[in-house]
Amino acid sequence: MKKILAAALAAMMMAAMLVGCSAGSSQNPGDSQDSGSSASGKFVVGLDDQFPPMGFRDDNNDIAGFDIDLAKAVGEKMGMEVELKPIDWDSKELELEAGNVDCVWNGLSVTPQREKDMLLSEPYLANDQVILVKKGSEFKTKASLDGKKIAVQKASSAVDAMDKDGMSDRVEKVEFADNVSVLNELEIGRVEGAVLDEVVARYYMTKKPDTFELLDETLAEEFYAVGFKKGNNDLKNAVEKAFGELIKDGKVAEISQKWFGENRFLEENFK
Repeated sequence: MKKILAAALAAMMMAAMLVGCSAGSSQNPGDSQDSGSSASGKFVVGLDDQFPPMGFRDDNNDIAGFDIDLAKAVGEKMGMEVELKPIDWDSKELELEAGNVDCVWNGLSVTPQREKDMLLSEPYLANDQVILVKKGSEFKTKASLDGKKIAVQKASSAVDAMDKDGMSDRVEKVEFADNVSVLNELEIGRVEGAVLDEVVARYYMTKKPDTFELLDETLAEEFYAVGFKKGNNDLKNAVEKAFGELIKDGKVAEISQKWFGENRFLEENFK
């Protein structure tokens, strides 16, 4: 009887050891970091969901836009599920550093500070910082806005452009969390002008052609890139490789045509 009990106990202990070893060594095939993928098997994209036409909420409250379509196409090429994660744009560097997102991708302008804080992809789109006013207003030049209230998105490259130009010293700069708020303030007349990305300004001008107009003067030429955590070269390389494949497929041109009416993607940077 004792021999039977001892054998049973030994068998139970062996089973427990096997279960423990199995649990400690299990790994999903998609968990490998060799291709630059996140450990969860998802490609988590941090974005500002109030930045049309790059990434925004459509009439059904779904996240849509040029960068959204592009990220989904890249995710498909990499064989990964794309998770869109709206974040506070003012905290984008912290979200990236903490590992809450795999990249920041939503009209992210290249600036010297961001080059220090992030690992940036090659630029994929050109952009200008522009000045928008109400259509038919008395303001026709940058100088005519001196002393007036100018709306701008907080922690955006538009702020950097205003500072570098010296415009920040000549106007009353009013900062808001997103560009939707910036344009609402301009439309209802609480500010006299707004500084923002050209792609955003032109998108709103097509939606409300009788409401806004652009000044001829611009503040700065910029380029958009995808931001990764410093050291995550594998993921950066995987995304750029996917860009190259999507260019060959004609998918990039298709997405750009859909949102801009022309191919604005900087294809030469990924060939």
